[in-house]
Amino acid sequence: MHMADALVSPAVGGIMLAASAGCVAYSAYKCKDEVDEKTIPLMGVLGAAVFAGQMINFTIPGTGSSGHIGGGILLAATLGPFPAFLVMTAVLLIQALFFADGGLLALGCNVWNMGFYTCLLVYPLIMRPILKKGLTKGRITWSSILCVVLALSMGAFSVVLETTASGITALPFGIFTGLMLPIHLAIGLVEGIVTAGVLCFIQQMRPEILATAIEGTALPSKLNTKKVVISLLVFAVLLGGGFSLFASANPDGLEWAMENVAGTTELESDGGAHEGAAAIQESTAFMPDYDFSGGEGSAMGTTTAGLIGAGITLLLAGGTGLVITKVKKSHKSA
Repeated sequence: MHMADALVSPAVGGIMLAASAGCVAYSAYKCKDEVDEKTIPLMGVLGAAVFAGQMINFTIPGTGSSGHIGGGILLAATLGPFPAFLVMTAVLLIQALFFADGGLLALGCNVWNMGFYTCLLVYPLIMRPILKKGLTKGRITWSSILCVVLALSMGAFSVVLETTASGITALPFGIFTGLMLPIHLAIGLVEGIVTAGVLCFIQQMRPEILATAIEGTALPSKLNTKKVVISLLVFAVLLGGGFSLFASANPDGLEWAMENVAGTTELESDGGAHEGAAAIQESTAFMPDYDFSGGEGSAMGTTTAGLIGAGITLLLAGGTGLVITKVKKSHKSA
């Protein structure tokens, strides 16, 4: 559900960028109570896993469409809302800058649609109260499916609102909504099941991780998270370096809806803001579309992009946690 620049006007893109930047700043401030040395490696490997997971499109039977996990609920349930939002922002920023996945002008929209609803709205207001009643596998499973579907539907509807506010007449509000919501409902069901599986795995290994996210506190200083971190790192490598080769070639939910409404997945755009954003992205994206520059969908290119992207995300997400802990320590010693 990564929006391209052609789907948003400069005004809408600017407003959403400001809104998302405000959420980033607020999340960084609130992380002072939730991030410590134990959280840093988890932020890194979970960010890498979500980056790699978003590369794998799965076919939605009978539709000619595909979907991929968003990962917001997974991040929030393991890290807490505010660290999760920062990690999701890191994932989307790296995708846009280095792999031309999602536009730079539309970056604020993508962060809002895929990060705000999952991390800062649905998890704290719906999933957290459910899990506070008990961390059972059954409760984790049905709450994961419910919350992923709800958050993804909100994000899909936001795409419609953002294109409408941008004056994209090729995507009429009613018809576009009628296609976006049902297809993302189906995608959400699959992602919800995947999310539940990963959370149940973490719960079985280290239930304290989910418990501290519920309470909004830092992990216990004596908690050993090494096995979980290594498992998630292996998971990220397998996804990005191997399973990404088997991603569905069908258009994702947004592209599928656009094609059915406008007859194309690539709308044209003009204007200085769009051209400037495109020029910046062209200069920074060293592996556009997750392949070698000028490549044609080679297996080696996809594998390399998956591993490099996951590695960069690990460093940026983990580095964000490191900076927060350093700032927190400096304030305590001041």
